[in-house]
Amino acid sequence: MAHLEFEKPLVELEARIREMKAVSGGDTEVDEELRRLEERAKQLTRDVYSELSVWQKVQLSRHPDRPYMRDYLERIFEDFVELRGDRSFRDDPAIIGGFATFRGQSVAVIGQQKGRTTKDKLHRNFGMAHPEGYRKACRIMELAHRFGRPIFTFIDTPGAYPGLGAEERGQAEAIGQALLTMSRLEVPIIATVIGEGGSGGALGLGIANRVLMQEYATYSVITPEGCASILWRDGARAPAAAEQLRLLAHDAFALGVIDTVIEEPHGGAHRDYQVAADNVGEQLAERLRELTALSAEALVEDRYQKFRSMGRHQQTGSPE
Repeated sequence: MAHLEFEKPLVELEARIREMKAVSGGDTEVDEELRRLEERAKQLTRDVYSELSVWQKVQLSRHPDRPYMRDYLERIFEDFVELRGDRSFRDDPAIIGGFATFRGQSVAVIGQQKGRTTKDKLHRNFGMAHPEGYRKACRIMELAHRFGRPIFTFIDTPGAYPGLGAEERGQAEAIGQALLTMSRLEVPIIATVIGEGGSGGALGLGIANRVLMQEYATYSVITPEGCASILWRDGARAPAAAEQLRLLAHDAFALGVIDTVIEEPHGGAHRDYQVAADNVGEQLAERLRELTALSAEALVEDRYQKFRSMGRHQQTGSPE
């Protein structure tokens, strides 16, 4: 398993435990030592993950072993049928979408997908979608609207792809059209931030009746590196920028940007995919029950009021 620098002592201890289990052979003294090491590992896990800095939590949201959209798709949904292509240019592997069954109900599922291996990362463009990815998402969402199917979106991207080709094909227009499309759909929409929620690339799948966010995910208008480069001309100051951006789950909840913080397994979703998926699935089911009770018109109005009410302002001084 890959690990971050602050996880190194825990990973080394867990490796030692695995080695001892492999050679224990029922030896009483070895078993006793194993129990002591396992208790020590539990305590170390609590110590390491209870005192994380903002930057360390940002690193967790990008953990190379963190579950991606397909990992949740396999554990939460059944009978997934993928739809490809935007009917205009090509298919974009950075966004996966189609129809599936969720606890006996037919639903649409759309999300950004990163890659694990170098080849897959390049194929998925590191989860950064081109315009055709957002147009494909719109096509699937409009189909869901036509047939009355709820929509689940999964957000995990550093941002939409900023390359020349993407700009030439209308990146900003495609994201804008996605925002407009989602705002008008007369079916329940639930968005879940499962890793990085970066910039307009994330918002292009985020106009939902309910926005959920995993405990160690991030949601921000810009990456810490990008912010540091703009403010201080120094991307190395990303940890300082992360402190100012208020991009963690509890910040987004306090600001009213999201509706629920989904608890992760202790130490992060990468430490237990199934528990992480079970927690996400329970929240999706609960939120879907709430929204199913609303009429089509009420769903659109609920979505409008949710985003209309975001933001705070404070007047200082006396108007002239």
